[in-house]
Amino acid sequence: MTTLKTTCLRLLLIILIVFLSACTRHEVEVKPVEIKPIHITIDVNVRVERALEDFFGDLDEMQAE
Repeated sequence: MTTLKTTCLRLLLIILIVFLSACTRHEVEVKPVEIKPIHITIDVNVRVERALEDFFGDLDEMQAE
């Protein structure tokens, strides 16, 4: 008879633990994502390319003469 009581008590305890653990509350806070603009300067590459064209263009003109 004592084993039946202990078995029932253990089962009741397990059921109680399962139900109490299911009663917890979790909240997740979602903050808005900040998007910052990206500034890219292409002028530097164009200036270097133009300077190289001018430099090699002068050399090409000298070789043509």
